[in-house]
Amino acid sequence: MEKQPVKKVGIVVKPNDPGAFGTACELSDWLREHNIEQIGPPCVWRENAGTDEDERNEVAENADLIVVLGGDGTMISTARMVGDHDVLVLGINYGSLGYLTDFRIEEMFPTLESILRDEYELDPRLMLSAEHWRGDEMLAKGRVLNDVVINKAALARIIEIEVNLNELYVNSFRADGLIVATPTGSTAYNLSAGGPIIYPSMNAVVLTPICPFTLTNRPIVVPDTAMIELKLIKENEGVVLTLDGQIGHTLHSGDCVRIRKSRTTFNLVQPPNRNYFDVLRNKLKWGR
Repeated sequence: MEKQPVKKVGIVVKPNDPGAFGTACELSDWLREHNIEQIGPPCVWRENAGTDEDERNEVAENADLIVVLGGDGTMISTARMVGDHDVLVLGINYGSLGYLTDFRIEEMFPTLESILRDEYELDPRLMLSAEHWRGDEMLAKGRVLNDVVINKAALARIIEIEVNLNELYVNSFRADGLIVATPTGSTAYNLSAGGPIIYPSMNAVVLTPICPFTLTNRPIVVPDTAMIELKLIKENEGVVLTLDGQIGHTLHSGDCVRIRKSRTTFNLVQPPNRNYFDVLRNKLKWGR
């Protein structure tokens, strides 16, 4: 994404957070004072519903910058909202972890002033496009910032997932499930399942089995240019495909999930006074 002047700004707010909504109102006043157009009212992500679809489309299509007041979940929802549009995103932390919403509240207005002066660092994050196929019919598709996961319900048996990479057979994993994670998502479910941490700018994707039946089945890192195909081998009730942990689809025997690099990236503003290892030390509490 090339840097462009910021003339239109959208606001996305964490649901059920009066503090975040209050800050959104302050931001609206600031935008008016600086003659910056605000696209629609602040979008509030309602649980299990998201924002109004027309509001989402208006922000994604017209904003030069989206300010997210929330946590990582709100940021992931915003990534889905943005779709294939190249738009700058500034995350202000109103959550608990804040891997993606990396700016503190008191840094918001100084950072916005820097953005207006074109003085900021861009941190483009890889996204993946996933398609759910049953035979020749595509049932669903979506983009993810963190991960694509196939896993079983609590009472389901171990499932078997065949993995092909660029039409080359890799392995048939017998496990509780399989995670396909971006570098951004490597510190999420992938990390909990024993997968590696991948530096955000790496051109790579990691495949991590969840509680594999065979202990020699280990995570594998592959190029982000690869076409990854996952196929559910046997019928098993309660097998679900989840996209970023927020969208779910039921899988049947023989269903395929095709995953490839998205055409666009998720373009974060990067704090000038911190780096990725600062984030890891802080969030993972290394050395404490």
